[in-house]
Amino acid sequence: MPLPDSATPWPPAELDTITPAMNAWDAWWTGDVDALEVAYRNSKTTRTRPSQYAGGVVGAVSRFFWGAPSADAATSGPRRKLHVPIATDLCQASADLLWSEAPTITVDDDTTQQRLDQLIDDGALQVFSEGAEVGAALGGHFLRVTWDDTVVAGRPFLTTVHADAAWPQFRWGRLVGVTFWSVVKRSGQQVWRHVERHELDALGTGVILHGLYEGQDTNLGHLVPLTDLAATAGLVTDERPDGTVSTQSPGLAVVYVPNQRPQRRWRKDPLGQHLGRSDLDGVEGMMDALDEVYSSWMRDIRLAKARLLVDSNALTDNGPGRGATFDTDREVYSSLNAPPGSLANAKMIAQAEQFQIRHEEHRATAADLLDQILRTAGYSPATFGLGGEGSAMTATEVLARQQRSFLTRDRKLRAVRPALSEVLEKLLAVDAAIFGSGVKPQRPDVEFPDGVQDSLLTLAQTAQALRTAEAASTQTLVRLLHPEWDDTQVTEEADAIMAETAVPVLQDPSNPDVGAGTDVTGHQPVA
Repeated sequence: MPLPDSATPWPPAELDTITPAMNAWDAWWTGDVDALEVAYRNSKTTRTRPSQYAGGVVGAVSRFFWGAPSADAATSGPRRKLHVPIATDLCQASADLLWSEAPTITVDDDTTQQRLDQLIDDGALQVFSEGAEVGAALGGHFLRVTWDDTVVAGRPFLTTVHADAAWPQFRWGRLVGVTFWSVVKRSGQQVWRHVERHELDALGTGVILHGLYEGQDTNLGHLVPLTDLAATAGLVTDERPDGTVSTQSPGLAVVYVPNQRPQRRWRKDPLGQHLGRSDLDGVEGMMDALDEVYSSWMRDIRLAKARLLVDSNALTDNGPGRGATFDTDREVYSSLNAPPGSLANAKMIAQAEQFQIRHEEHRATAADLLDQILRTAGYSPATFGLGGEGSAMTATEVLARQQRSFLTRDRKLRAVRPALSEVLEKLLAVDAAIFGSGVKPQRPDVEFPDGVQDSLLTLAQTAQALRTAEAASTQTLVRLLHPEWDDTQVTEEADAIMAETAVPVLQDPSNPDVGAGTDVTGHQPVA
């Protein structure tokens, strides 16, 4: 399909069931309390709406803590609500589990491997990590092959596109086209969007179409020249006056990376069934309840502040229109003329009141909700530092305590690995076709580390035991201590160790058979 038609409702109708959920997940992930109220109340005001008392889905969602009416708004202002950023922690932990260590990415051809190593720098690893966190929140993300000599000269690079700014098309579960959009300018009610369409031509070559639309928040509007705004003017050149770009290589210049599958919520939706599942899907109600518990806890603290109930006769009149005050530092009071039953009659000038703080009840409820959230999202409490003993543990012990988290990590890697291989092959193809690198595009093998590492002390003790038992060579021991090293580094280090630990050669004049390369016993020295 080409660029969208003018006056198209936006976001597209195909995303009507998907966009509200992604907006809510985005609000939880970013911790934007205003966006949470908009998502669950569908209004920025604090007024009570009939739908919030209705039955069905509308009423249930509106009765969320973040969507419920503020009963005390008329007397004391909007209800004070506290947000616990557990959704942020979940998504960040997901990215850390996947990308705390760089994967090993290899191809068969040495020249291609060298070029691939140049293309996958620290910037690319940051893109992968960013995409993983965004994908954990929104259910998936897109990796896109990009090139712009004004940003990075002489080579293509990878960028991330968030799933809530994409309109993908799938066939048999595989991405065959996608339309991205971004707001590049706002002026009053007018909105300018840059629309970027990725598709295949008749020969299977990836092409990218660009368009600039002037419309409103809910309508795409009409096409205007790309040169109207500086943000898109650079897309027009003599070679591509309409902004259409060819990748000059087979396949799309973009891949979809699902967070995890299956997508339970939209399994019957024609488009949504092919999307990934958010880590926040299904735990929104519990996160909402956790916020309510903490808000109630803080309310107890506010109400429990010490207060004095003072008889009106003990107040000092400050004059007409200036009220009355009670001096807490005053030591002597004269007898008060008060009717029977008053504070003065009971020989009391002031009475202190301080309510209890139900901290244990709130703490237990919050801890149980947090445990339910983590388990439903697929993580172990130990991943978040909960329930730890505070002592050093081996990799086996860490794996045992965090088994649920690593099972979730393995599930996600099964989706990441093929998508990563596909986009890196396209990266090499664009590099060869457009930048003339001369490399042979290949689909690389991607191997992720296990994610658990023993401490250096534990590894050293293991290496010492293997050396004493003569159960491993020097190269094997070096590789055990430095799994991130390549063969050349391992060999050089092993040779250096053997040279430093070699037994000095001694010449025995009484035994001429003992020559160079042997010790005084006539045996070869052992490293």
